[in-house]
Amino acid sequence: MAKSSKVRTPLSVLAEDPQGRSLGLELPPGAVIDRPGRRGWGMGRRVEPLLWVSDEAVGVGALAAHRSPALAAAGLQAVLFQGRRGLERWWQEREFSPERMSDPDDHHVEPVLREFWSRVVPDPEEGEGEDGEQLIAPFGRDWPGLAEDGPEGSVGSDGSVGSDGSDGSVGSDGSVGSVGSDDPDALACELADALIASGFLPSPRLALVPAGRGADVPTAVGWCGPTNFENDTALISTVLRSWEDRFGARLVALGFDELHVSVAAPPRTTAHALPVAAEHFAFSPDNIWQGSGSIRAYADEAVTGSNHWGFWWD
Repeated sequence: MAKSSKVRTPLSVLAEDPQGRSLGLELPPGAVIDRPGRRGWGMGRRVEPLLWVSDEAVGVGALAAHRSPALAAAGLQAVLFQGRRGLERWWQEREFSPERMSDPDDHHVEPVLREFWSRVVPDPEEGEGEDGEQLIAPFGRDWPGLAEDGPEGSVGSDGSVGSDGSDGSVGSDGSVGSVGSDDPDALACELADALIASGFLPSPRLALVPAGRGADVPTAVGWCGPTNFENDTALISTVLRSWEDRFGARLVALGFDELHVSVAAPPRTTAHALPVAAEHFAFSPDNIWQGSGSIRAYADEAVTGSNHWGFWWD
């Protein structure tokens, strides 16, 4: 009996053609990273490609150049990987565990965020009384529910968004005003350019990941950034999927323990931003515990009108 032909995936093609010309791509020099720790029965390590990463840092325009129809046709998502001092190339240190992640299709956003909220909301029985109440005000200990979608009319049926026409300047904390695009994917590329140009994302690498949508990238690679908070990154992707749909969010960059998204239709008022800030607190409590200090302050500083949402886990 003839042996079945080996399945050719986009990553297996890139393993032989790292610049992707056979896929209609023109990638910078780079290499495929294999899945960690995979072994076949009765044989040595079985090589299974996990993602492609550029050899060197990329600059302004790189994300836009590679979020293309050819890349989408190949089933790949382009994002930036950001190093951290002492962990400049964390993606080469076997920091991925795709085998332990579930499927985002198996989860729903509200139960996920409700569970996250129950973990982080202050408990008066543990001495977190008045200070805890101020931290989560105007909400109580009960899960407040999902925030409303982005501003009405901001996200069209085709994914296009309105714009307030501001200049896209980057603040000292990395916050960015609207960068002017009327398309969530184009806005993600413009945000990437602003963050690179400002030095907020120094020396980022271009990464290509096989995933159906950007929100699924962390799960597809088995990213372990939130591991001290949540071991199953599929739950993180579940929330990102919802933000894609409700606020025109797009994944822009992953670090060792941080994540950055562009937001095409952010809340425009404090009243709308507060429940979004509550979702952020449930999703990434260090943003508030070690940052703004309260949901109310965080809503004003990091959510209202912001086209850049950044998260990190200690």
